[in-house]
Amino acid sequence: MEHVIDAKNKKLGRLASDIAVILQGKKSADYEPRVVASDKVVVKNYREITLTGKKFREKKYHRHTGYVGHLKTRSFEEAFKKDPKQVIRESVRRMLPKNFLNSRRLKNLIFVES
Repeated sequence: MEHVIDAKNKKLGRLASDIAVILQGKKSADYEPRVVASDKVVVKNYREITLTGKKFREKKYHRHTGYVGHLKTRSFEEAFKKDPKQVIRESVRRMLPKNFLNSRRLKNLIFVES
């Protein structure tokens, strides 16, 4: 089944948790935790999500290259300008269970411009 979600004026966390539940298959009658669900999520207007408070400027994303002293940090604003799809995909990925099905479930997340 294909679920179409309009992300216009929705909060990032609420949107990501809704998407994660659908990708796990918990909204379908034949839910099986060990199987990737056949449900697909199509996200429209993904460039128009919102955050509460000062998070747009003050929220930070950290990643480490593996070398000593190479902690890379960038703000939500920078990450969102570069690739808004990646910001949403990453927040959904972190809400899915940490197992081998994670990457397979994320393949059912589709972004559409409109």
